[in-house]
Amino acid sequence: MSNSPAPEDSGARPVSPGVIDGDGDVEGSLRPRSLRDFVGQPKVREQLDLVLSGAKQRGAAPDHILLSGPPGLGKTSLAMIIASELGTSLRLTSGPALERPGDLAAMLSNLVEGDVLFIDEIHRISRPAEEMLYLAMEDFRVDVVVGKGPGATSIPLEIAPFTLVGATTRSGALTGPLRDRFGFTAHMDFYDAGELQRILLRSAQILGVRLKEDASAEIARRSRGTPRIANRLLRRVRDYADVRADGVVTIEVARAALSVYDVDDLGLDRLDRAVLLALVKSFNGGPVGAATLAVAVGEEPATVEEVCEPYLVRAGMLARTPRGRVATAAAWEHLGLVPPPDTTVAGIAVRERAEPASLFDAGEL
Repeated sequence: MSNSPAPEDSGARPVSPGVIDGDGDVEGSLRPRSLRDFVGQPKVREQLDLVLSGAKQRGAAPDHILLSGPPGLGKTSLAMIIASELGTSLRLTSGPALERPGDLAAMLSNLVEGDVLFIDEIHRISRPAEEMLYLAMEDFRVDVVVGKGPGATSIPLEIAPFTLVGATTRSGALTGPLRDRFGFTAHMDFYDAGELQRILLRSAQILGVRLKEDASAEIARRSRGTPRIANRLLRRVRDYADVRADGVVTIEVARAALSVYDVDDLGLDRLDRAVLLALVKSFNGGPVGAATLAVAVGEEPATVEEVCEPYLVRAGMLARTPRGRVATAAAWEHLGLVPPPDTTVAGIAVRERAEPASLFDAGEL
C-alpha cells in the first residue's frame, strides 16, 4: 500500500471523515473525557480498560498502543482518554511532522515519566525517525549522532519511561518491526445508527441544540457510520434551524437542512452521486477504470479512489473488479433507474465479460 498522503477533499464536503478547517475547537469540546463516556467500540473499550487498569495496579506505564481504522472514528479521542485515565500528560504530534531523527529526539527528551506520546498517522513517519523510535520504545533511550563522517560520535540519551499511542488509517502501510513493538493493537470499526444517535444527543446537549429524538435518528442514519460526520451534520442542521426555523431541530427541519447540503437518505453527497451517475449513464454500469471515471466527474483519480469509493463499496453500490469499477443493482435503484436485465445482485457476473468502456481502461483498476 502506498505511503502517500490521502488526497484532500474537493471543497468542504460535510460527509468527509477528515478534519476540515474550523472543526478543531468544536471537535475538542465534544470529545469524551473518560472510557465511561466513550460511546461505541465496546470490544476496544473493554480491552483498553483491562490494559490501563492492569498498568495502574502495577504502578507501571502500560504497553505501547496502536489504534487503527478509518478517519473520524475516535482514535484521537481515545488517546486523550488514555492520558486522562492514567492521570498523566499527553504530548501530541504526527508522523509527517517527524521528518528527521532530531525532531523525534527533541520530543522524547522532554517527556516526563509516565507521559503519553500520541503520534497521529504514524505510518507516515520518516524511516530514520522510525528506526530511532524502535530503541525508544524498547529500551527507553535514543542514540543521538553528533557530527558527520569518520568524526561522528553517538551519544546515548536516556529517556523517561512513556507510553506511545500510535494512530493510523492505513495499518498495512506500517512496517513489520514498528507494528511488532506495540503491545496492544485495537482496530476501530464503523458505528451503527443507534450508537451515532447517542453521540448526537450528547453533542446536542453540549452545544445547546434543541434536537428531537427522531431528528437525531435521521441524522445518524445519514452519517456513514462516522461520529465526526455526525457531529458535523449536526452543526449544519443547527445553522439551518437557527436561520430558517425556530431553532428546534425536528425531523422535518433535519431533512430540509440535509437536502440543502446535498446529503441524501444514505449519506451520499453530490460527488458520490456524480460518480454513480457517470458509471451507470455514461458507461452503462461498467466495468470502467478509475482514471476514466474520474475524468467523467471532473476529479482526480485519487479523489475518486480514496474519498468516494470506500463508502460506495461499503454501501454495496460499487464493486471493484480486475476489469474496473462496476455499478451494482443497488446503485441503479438508489438513483431511481431501472437496472439492465443482465445486472446481477452483485453487479459483476455478466459485466465482467463486457468490453472495456474505453481503450484506456483495459487492465486498469
